Amino acid sequence: MNELRQYEIPVFGLENKRYEYDFESGDAFFAALEQDLIEKGNIQTHLVLDKSETMIRLDFQISGTVEQTCDRSLDLYDEPIQIERLMLLKFSDHNEELTDEIELIERNTHSVNVARYIFEFLATSLPMKKLHPRFREEDEQDEDTESEGKLIYRSDPDEEPTDEPPVDPRWAALRKLNDN
Repeated sequence: MNELRQYEIPVFGLENKRYEYDFESGDAFFAALEQDLIEKGNIQTHLVLDKSETMIRLDFQISGTVEQTCDRSLDLYDEPIQIERLMLLKFSDHNEELTDEIELIERNTHSVNVARYIFEFLATSLPMKKLHPRFREEDEQDEDTESEGKLIYRSDPDEEPTDEPPVDPRWAALRKLNDN
């Protein structure tokens, strides 16, 4: 847990002005968070903290790479990360998370640990479909052909599909009576 202490920012005694912090996060950072989503990576975070009477504004600029496992080949690859996010901490009489970007914190809060925010921003920025870069070009070509409509299966290659549904022979016999 000592690894996460460097992400602790004392806010109780700060004057109402702008502060800048830089953090380097490596494999020890991801191990200290006790999670399985990201195990290895190298992340640089530039944080601009702007404190006022009523709130603290945190502007995160996160860049670097995290190691991911390809869903198709199970090969390891480095996923590039480039994130800019904003977090607002408003002073209140209780702690509460209002939205993903706004939290209420108590006025007498001594410090804020930004490690959780950095990890949440990383986790939500990762693609749902994890593909090694060598498969991405192939996957993008597949998406282009899907926009035109892609035939997956056809039962009889000689028979052309028709727009008319097949007619029940009983109704065909009745139509012959009607046509006379």
